[in-house]
Amino acid sequence: MRILLATALSLLPATLWAQEEMGLAGLLSGSNKADLEPIILSAGAPLTSAPWVLQSGRYYDVEIQGDGSQELGLAGAEFFRAIWIDEIVVEGLEIRPLALDSIEFDEAGTMEIGFIAIKPGTYALKVPGSTGNSQRLEITIQ
Repeated sequence: MRILLATALSLLPATLWAQEEMGLAGLLSGSNKADLEPIILSAGAPLTSAPWVLQSGRYYDVEIQGDGSQELGLAGAEFFRAIWIDEIVVEGLEIRPLALDSIEFDEAGTMEIGFIAIKPGTYALKVPGSTGNSQRLEITIQ
């Protein structure tokens, strides 16, 4: 019994340190969050200025803006299955989906997606039917 108590007490400082490092909310804590460059959906324009490099276990917020110049969407089932989506916010409405395959803007608008990168690998989000590299966002989860 004393050995179990001693072992538990020896782990206590490491547990407290981990909570200070990550915060009490763990993966969802403010210290683990990062904002990504917005994705701009506009006819013929690049989605972003550079590829994304994400860290597995980190929480990210990204704003996706459709300018209404054309009916445009983003597809990327493999990427969406490599992340855990916390919420999607559209005009103040919070949506908590189990999975996502693609999104589409029929008119101008903005949505925000909060997610945790999970599965390391190389992925892409792209405008369906497009062939240009500017209509494709390369994403690496490390």
